[in-house]
Amino acid sequence: MNIKTLTAVILITLGIVVLAYSGISFSTPGKTIEFLGMHLQTTDNHFVPPVAGAIALVGGIVLLLVKPRAV
Repeated sequence: MNIKTLTAVILITLGIVVLAYSGISFSTPGKTIEFLGMHLQTTDNHFVPPVAGAIALVGGIVLLLVKPRAV
């Protein structure tokens, strides 16, 4: 399996997962805030909309279908 096919399969898989869950949300660690001698940890929430899944799915399908040009 070459890199192009592997990339296409990964894009298609991720696109299907994002569309199946109607978007994916996840949290990452944020800044540490020091306030009155206390250390408070924050989190940043992120959301991947279903449109990104549709674009990844279509991009993976196109990548699979397009044949390389002979030079």
